[in-house]
Amino acid sequence: MRTKILAGLLITGWLAAMLTALWWYQGRYIRAFSDSATLFNGAELRLPAALAGPGKIRLVHFWEPACPCNAGNQQHLAEMMQEYAAVVDFYHVQKAGTRGRLPPPLRAMRPLDDLPGMQLLPASPAVAIFDHSGDLAYFGPYSEGAVCTSSNSFIEPVLDALQQGRRVAAANTLAAGCFCDWNDRP
Repeated sequence: MRTKILAGLLITGWLAAMLTALWWYQGRYIRAFSDSATLFNGAELRLPAALAGPGKIRLVHFWEPACPCNAGNQQHLAEMMQEYAAVVDFYHVQKAGTRGRLPPPLRAMRPLDDLPGMQLLPASPAVAIFDHSGDLAYFGPYSEGAVCTSSNSFIEPVLDALQQGRRVAAANTLAAGCFCDWNDRP
């Protein structure tokens, strides 16, 4: 009888701990999609002088190692790196004061220490895409929703349009999804 009571208490305790962890995760990382959205304003975002001007399309990945929202977009980003390697140069900016390394498939991305205007980045993971002339074409999240895949991504259509020589002007975007605040202390 004592064993059954002890087992029941352990199961109840474990269930309470799991529900508490889920509640904490939702409150900390997954913003209510219907109640709040994040505005990505790229008005001040520029390439560093060394990268400015004509060249390949440039994609800059903004990330924070401890953010659990990276899990979905990192696989997607690795797939894009393979698909667009011939026409896109890939860079990454890691949140200041954080420690961590990109997973092996993403380590080919070149690091950028600073991007003029990045202090206005509200949340990560995020991406900035600069066209062949070095002008900002897109700034915002990879997708809308809790996870990012090629089926809900904003990025492939932008890269395809730029690759075909079409102009894209989406430097200010509003989206709801899984984001970590960029301006919080690590």
